[in-house]
Amino acid sequence: MNSTELFFICLGAAVVIFYGVKALLFTKMLRPTFWFPLPQTFFTSMGEWAVVTGASDGIGREYAFALAERGMNVVIMSRTKEKLNQVAGDIEASTGRRVQVIVADFVKDSIFKEFQVNNVGTLPSLIPCKFLQSADLDQAITRVINCNVKTMVKMCSIVLPGMNSRGRGVIVNVSSGVATFPSPLYSLYAASKVFVERFSQGLQAEYKDKGIIIQAVAPFGVCTQMASYLEPSMVALSPKDFVKCSLQYIRAGDKTYGSISHIVLGGLLQLIPLSILQSELIQHGLQDFLKKKATRKGYRLTSTSEFNYLGTE
Repeated sequence: MNSTELFFICLGAAVVIFYGVKALLFTKMLRPTFWFPLPQTFFTSMGEWAVVTGASDGIGREYAFALAERGMNVVIMSRTKEKLNQVAGDIEASTGRRVQVIVADFVKDSIFKEFQVNNVGTLPSLIPCKFLQSADLDQAITRVINCNVKTMVKMCSIVLPGMNSRGRGVIVNVSSGVATFPSPLYSLYAASKVFVERFSQGLQAEYKDKGIIIQAVAPFGVCTQMASYLEPSMVALSPKDFVKCSLQYIRAGDKTYGSISHIVLGGLLQLIPLSILQSELIQHGLQDFLKKKATRKGYRLTSTSEFNYLGTE
């Protein structure tokens, strides 16, 4: 056997081992309750209180309910006091847990405890568009960076010292599946969510030895107000179904797509060449598809990237 043959044999063996390990890791994600079991008292063992941002609607609201159902009191935060009060009343009535409401007031950080879900986020526009086509571009830049990046970092800086001193805690930062690869039409939003992932993964490496879990959750389609043109399906999950699935992956690593269907979708998309995913044909097709969906849901296109809600029939 000459050196060339030996090289290719070793290379082939390395490839087989590499993809074998990836396949094993993938199969683990299909059975989270078996591979990443959570004790019944896992959530309450992290502390008495959970803090959830963006809790008035969608994913944040469902995280608040889910954590209360698992025995935690919750602090819910958002911009709209009326919606937060309604959510607080519903949680207290259905779970018997205590709820505190904060209306986007990050000065009041003394009540923040051991468990944190950073869900607050925003898109530049309802329908994805090219960067320069965003309505009120300067405002969109400020809004997305402040909401998706600055708020998340600030909230981590508030809750992490207490977790560090107690040697326990969980932080869940909500990213997005579109941050998996460079995403035309979602450039600003996807880039802000890449920051969420890298920041979370870096923090996890820094503090995992302290007994703290820090995880980025990167869903694809979830039927929230921000993606109100979507309808529930195997891929586009309801917020309640997504949160129920994602909590099973708390111990699955520093990043998860949050559900089996999104894990499979993420794996499939990474097999497609970027030249195809980023082609003009795909971009136009995606825009047209979402415009039709939004129109059927009661939105009227008023500019390249703006919709007005007209109400459902």
